[in-house]
Amino acid sequence: MSLPHALLTALVERASSGSELASRFDRSIGYFWHATHQQIYRELARLEASGFIEGLSEEEAARGRKRDYRILPAGRAELKRWIRQEAEPATLREEFLVRLRAEAAVGPTGLDKELRRRIALHEEKLAQYQRIEARDFPTEPQDREAALQHLVLRVGIHYEENWLGILKEALAALAKPKRSAKP
Repeated sequence: MSLPHALLTALVERASSGSELASRFDRSIGYFWHATHQQIYRELARLEASGFIEGLSEEEAARGRKRDYRILPAGRAELKRWIRQEAEPATLREEFLVRLRAEAAVGPTGLDKELRRRIALHEEKLAQYQRIEARDFPTEPQDREAALQHLVLRVGIHYEENWLGILKEALAALAKPKRSAKP
């Protein structure tokens, strides 16, 4: 995924200033695609230069008003092109899995403390997603847009549940005795 397409998506949903976009990003897309506010502002400038979005005139923005951005037809066309584009699934690249493998090779190292910390973090994020789901989707969505938004949230819920299962399995594995040395 690319940041420009995430921003175009947000602007299709609602025209916004850069600061509003950054805030909205933190509360939605930011759960699965991290970007700093500085990256967002840089990308807005690129999108505007590409003719995908437009902002208020510099004169209006200079008078203290936040510079609002809206998507242009070219931006909608780019977003539709990107949605249809074929892409391979992301390759799994998770440093923590390498750490587990290294623990098997050189441990014990006390990795259980880090596992418990990560469990707490994933439990916290899972609870946050579940609160959002209870608030925003108390019943099964009846329209396409809400059903797709709910699906994205469910992916986050399943992701956290999956990591909790893996981390708890790892804790159980750490509790097993070391393999005895071969003679």
